[in-house]
Amino acid sequence: MTDIPLGDLALNFGVSALAVLVFIAVVMAVAIRMNNHSIIDICWGPGFAVVAVVSYVTSIGSDGNDLRRLVVLALTVVWGMRLGLYIGFRNRGHGQDKRYTALLKHQQGPLVPFLIRKIYGLQGVLILVVSLPVQFAMYEFRTLGVLGAIGIAVWTIGFVFESVGDYQLSRFKTDPANAGRVMDRGLWAWTRHPNYFGDACVWVGLFILALGDPLALITIVSPIVMIKLLVSYSGKALLERGMRKSKGQAYDDYVARTSGFFPRPPRPARNHAS
Repeated sequence: MTDIPLGDLALNFGVSALAVLVFIAVVMAVAIRMNNHSIIDICWGPGFAVVAVVSYVTSIGSDGNDLRRLVVLALTVVWGMRLGLYIGFRNRGHGQDKRYTALLKHQQGPLVPFLIRKIYGLQGVLILVVSLPVQFAMYEFRTLGVLGAIGIAVWTIGFVFESVGDYQLSRFKTDPANAGRVMDRGLWAWTRHPNYFGDACVWVGLFILALGDPLALITIVSPIVMIKLLVSYSGKALLERGMRKSKGQAYDDYVARTSGFFPRPPRPARNHAS
């Protein structure tokens, strides 16, 4: 049995889908005009902020707990906009990512349908699916309670890991003395992907924040999809293949002593025979 107004939630999903469609269409149009499809990476985080704002406004007048709604709105917008600003700053002056250049070499048929199939349509669907906890939370009338506090704590751990990890990597890359070296300091000594681990925690935290009603258990699809993306598809797996090619033995040594995802103290460095 659920206390969530399913009709209102369905309407919210429809409005969110329309908002994401418009948002993605605008991003695609700008990317085509600029001939730079890396813009979609910058807009990934802000896309979730769009859903959070739309869901908050659409749920005005519902019986959703106001504090829960405000907290989920704030946490989603803060996470999404920080990520967008960071990627935008990181990509500034670098042109189109080579992944998109390689993808466009295999274009078949008209450009726009190809882009929708291969890039923008998928991104829009993922934003809608991963944002389900945000949408559900707007219609739950129960107070945050202990579960809510746990959700905020998990989100905070994730946000700190992601933000600090990104900052440390950015500082490392701006130092010419580090050219060609492997980043293995700070949080990067405890996990090879503090930003991805943090991202996963953020969405686990938002899932926990949505658990004001038993029906919200179905939103576990959100962190599952996000973690799968981070570990197996566009995140960890793809990045590490490139790092092994570019860094060679130095990266293999880093892998041997550093956790692949969950943070832990680094293992002792391996000694190589001379």
